[in-house]
Order: sequence, then structure tokens, then C-alpha cells
Amino acid sequence: MTGVSFLAAFVVAIALMIVMIARLKVHPFLAIMAISLVLALLAGLPLKDIPGVIGSGFSSTFTSIGIVIIFGAFIGAVLEKTGAAFKLADLVIRLVGEKNPTLAMELMGWVVSIPVFCDSGFVVLDPVRKAMVRRTKVSSVAMTLCLSCGLYVSHVFIPPTPGPIAAAQALGVGENLLLVMGIGALCSLFPMIAGYLFARYAGARLKSKEEIGDGNDIIPTYQEVKSSLGPLPGTADALAPLVLPIILMAFGSVASMAGWDGFCGDLLRFLGSPIMALAAGAVMAIIQLFHSGKGNDFFSLTDGTLKTVGPILFVTAAGGVLGKVIASSDLVAYISSHSSGMQALGIFFPFILASILKTAQGSSTVAITTTAGIVAPLLPALGLVSPVEVSLAIMAIGAGAMTVSHANDSYFWVVTTFGGIKAQDGYRSQTMLTLVIGLAAMLEIFILRLVF
Repeated sequence: MTGVSFLAAFVVAIALMIVMIARLKVHPFLAIMAISLVLALLAGLPLKDIPGVIGSGFSSTFTSIGIVIIFGAFIGAVLEKTGAAFKLADLVIRLVGEKNPTLAMELMGWVVSIPVFCDSGFVVLDPVRKAMVRRTKVSSVAMTLCLSCGLYVSHVFIPPTPGPIAAAQALGVGENLLLVMGIGALCSLFPMIAGYLFARYAGARLKSKEEIGDGNDIIPTYQEVKSSLGPLPGTADALAPLVLPIILMAFGSVASMAGWDGFCGDLLRFLGSPIMALAAGAVMAIIQLFHSGKGNDFFSLTDGTLKTVGPILFVTAAGGVLGKVIASSDLVAYISSHSSGMQALGIFFPFILASILKTAQGSSTVAITTTAGIVAPLLPALGLVSPVEVSLAIMAIGAGAMTVSHANDSYFWVVTTFGGIKAQDGYRSQTMLTLVIGLAAMLEIFILRLVF
């Protein structure tokens, strides 16, 4: 099967994969692997070559991103355990000021979720949110949505969270993570503004259980929340696991762009590679863990990290298999030779595909990694070739992976449950928020695409 018939089969296969995951509750790993095998057979790949194609797609993904994802997740786990995440949040509050609590909450979430999963980040920062609501008397719903927005935006846009790292590696800019981080920060502007405005709008119209209860619930004060975490790391200790990898990657990028040769140039490129930079960040996190007197938790944190990232790695590898199958077929050549229609979609294609996958199966990380595997071989046909253009494609995937969060998404239930928002109001708040910020992000990405 070739040409338009295989393109039609590809569309049907992707639709079937969505049904398998969303409706039939088949695990994404099994669904993606099954569809990859079916597509390999339909594409007419020689039977003797199919196992090698599948194995190559699977192993190459582990080779490129496995260690990076593990280190990034470990750093986040340590920041949670030591209270460094709270320390970083406190820094943001001091910078923004207590007169802007909703903005402070949004920026706090954006900073913390760079290394920490948005679900766990919300749980960690929710006591702070409640204390801030009590102190400032602002809308609890507005504070909840601002926190949710900040966490979500950096979660899908900025490494070292697993989704953006996996997409960067799959799309061939894994060695330019600093560029991806910079563009991710830039693309956060529109969705952060839109999320802030929508949170204020929804907060004026919806009430949480905290605001309509009997008033007997005891909400800890800001200082009580801080005290419950024990002694917090110093500012330098809290920042080191995040700042050091950024600095190393920056020097590595400078060495590569400047063409520095010799031992110094090789050393900077070595330390600036994502694996070594994040390894250095992990070392700083371990030092922070022992400095905080919680070294006894080192093994359990490592074990918990591996259990957390395991499913992500396997689903990511399955996405790599699907991408390898597509690359091994004649689909890319066919699309390239008939690329005018595809190029008309351009940067919107990865956004649309990721939003479909996100809405269907719930996980932003699965939507990002799966879409990246599908889009990778199609980048030239989409007119996305340069590192900046590819980075914008990653952002488009991330924007789609926010659109939308509803009942099949664990983050939806974390936000509504901890935020005290009734389930029926969750669609009017969290779901609508993710629609607004996803579209706002895509608008900014489209504008940047026109510029670059």
C-alpha cells in the first residue's frame, strides 16, 4: 500500500489508536506499538526488516532521552523533598509582591514546574495557595486557576520536564536544549497573560468549597506552611540544581557556535551536553538532599523516580517506534512530493494532532511524545527545518498538549479536588482555562513563526 491509500490508512490508524486509548482503555504503550506494527505491514515493509525497524525505533529513543528524563525527574523529586520548591516559590512572592497574589501564584507555578511535574507541583504549592487566599482574601478559584496555569505552561514548554525533552530529542534539537528552553520561556508570554485574565474572570463568577463552606476549616497561615517543611535550603542551594545545568548548556552552546577546538572546547561541549548538564544538576540535588538532613531518603527518592519515569520512557519509546515506521515507509516521500496542502497547515499541524491526542487520552506527556514521533519525519514537508523552526514546532506540540484538560486527565482532578472546585464547575474553570491558554499559546507561536 502506497501513496494516498497509505495516507488514508495512516489517518484511520491514528483514529483507531485514539479510540483504543480513550474508549477501550488500552494502555498507550500497547496501542501505539500495535498501530506501529499494523502500519509497518500496510506500508509493505519486508517482513524480515520489520523487527529491526521496531527495535531500532525503540532503542534509539532510550539512547537519546532515557537518562536525561530520569535525571530531570530526580531533580524535581529532591526539590519537593527538601522544600527547595517552596523556597523558589517564596523568592517569586518577594519579587512580585504580596499586592499581586494571583500573579505571584501564577509565576510561582511557572518557576516550580520547570523541574517538577505539574500534578505534584500543585500538591506541593496548594498549602501556599490556601494560605495566600486566607491572607489576601482574593478569590480561591482565581488563585487555583492561576497556579494551574503557571504549572501547566512551563510543564509542556520548558525542559527539563520529560515531554519537551522527549520532543526535542525526537525532532533533532536535543543538543540545543538551551534554545528550546529560551523559546519555551518566550512562548509562555501569551498563555500566561490569557490564563491570568481568564482566572480573574472565572474567579468573579465561581466559588470554591473553601468559600461556600461553613467556615470551620482551619487553613494554616503562610508561616505555618513554611514551618511544616522544616529548615529550607538556602537560596543558592535551592537554585543550584536548576541553574547549573542551564549555565553548562549555555557554555556548551557557545563553544559549539563559536567552533572552539582543543581540550577546552571539547570539555565545554562535554559538560554542556544535556545528559552531563542534568547529571551535574542531579549531583547538586543530592548534595542539597544531604545538606537538608534527608539523606536517608536518597534510595527511596531514586526508586520512586524510576517508577515514575518508567511508564513515560516506555510510551516515549513506543512513539519512537511509530516515527521510525513512518520514516521507513514512503509516506514522507509522498507527502513531500505533494506538500502544498501539508505546508498550508504548517505549524498548525503538530498543534492540531497533539490537541486531538490530548483531549482523547488525557496525558499531556503522552500527547507530546506521540505527536513528536509522528511529526519528526514530516518536518521538511511542513517547512520546519532550522533549529528555531523546529523549536517552534515543539512549542506547537506543547500548546496542543494543553488543549484540553478534562475528566480523563489526572491533572484535572488534582486541580479541582485540591482547589475545592465542584466537578461540574471543573469544565467551566479548568477545562476552559486549558482551552484559552492553548489557543493563546498557538497564536503567539504563529506570530513568532511569521517573524522567524
